[in-house]
Amino acid sequence: MSRDMWDPVVYGRYAGERARPFFDLVARISAERPGHVVDAGCGSGELTAELARRWPDADVHGFDSSPAMIGKAPAGERLTFSVEDVVRWRPERPVDVLVSNAVLQWVPEHREILPRWAGALAPGGWLAFQVPGNFDAPSHTLVRELCRTRWRDRLGDLARESPVDDPAGYLDLLSALGCRVDAWETTYLHVLPGEDAVLRWITGTALRPMLDRLAPDEAEAFLGDCAALLNEAYPRRPYGTVFPFRRIFVVAQN
Repeated sequence: MSRDMWDPVVYGRYAGERARPFFDLVARISAERPGHVVDAGCGSGELTAELARRWPDADVHGFDSSPAMIGKAPAGERLTFSVEDVVRWRPERPVDVLVSNAVLQWVPEHREILPRWAGALAPGGWLAFQVPGNFDAPSHTLVRELCRTRWRDRLGDLARESPVDDPAGYLDLLSALGCRVDAWETTYLHVLPGEDAVLRWITGTALRPMLDRLAPDEAEAFLGDCAALLNEAYPRRPYGTVFPFRRIFVVAQN
């Protein structure tokens, strides 16, 4: 992209719901006293700081391709951050724990990167990542269909099919490298408050490439089209809007 498309305020709107899979992922890492921990695609860094709390003897480094996100990262003892791309990143020394939370779905070549990351681990090191697995849900299928209608000339090439594997695919990939792998999936039922709740969620994620391309008046019209479709697919109830969200988790030890 020609400019930074990630807005930390928009992305952080549902920080609690977005954090829960991170903690579920990290809970399955059995490293006791790692010395070097890396958070690949760390966003604004609040969850990276949780890794420093989890392992108080470790040096923890987070990196992200978004300068806006890294600009919001918290300072802390044993905690460093940098602006780097996950495709080009190479660790300066072996990594004891490498975590990537909801990032690899944006990296088409991530299946080629995972073997390199596994090879960057110290003996007995851990690789743990989670990615959204809801690309066949209405929140994504309706947007893909919309991009192929009156928005086809502007957004047709952004109508992505599922960019991730299922748990079995990652299990097969990493097991073939000699890793011991734990892979699973979970569907969370998020109950979102307010109007246009699902639209507001995906504005910070799935819609970012579209909104980054559109002029302000076009973006407003596109969001209006999205809202009409999503509000029908995810009706608002008295207690909120139920948003089922499937996620895929992988924890591997070399």
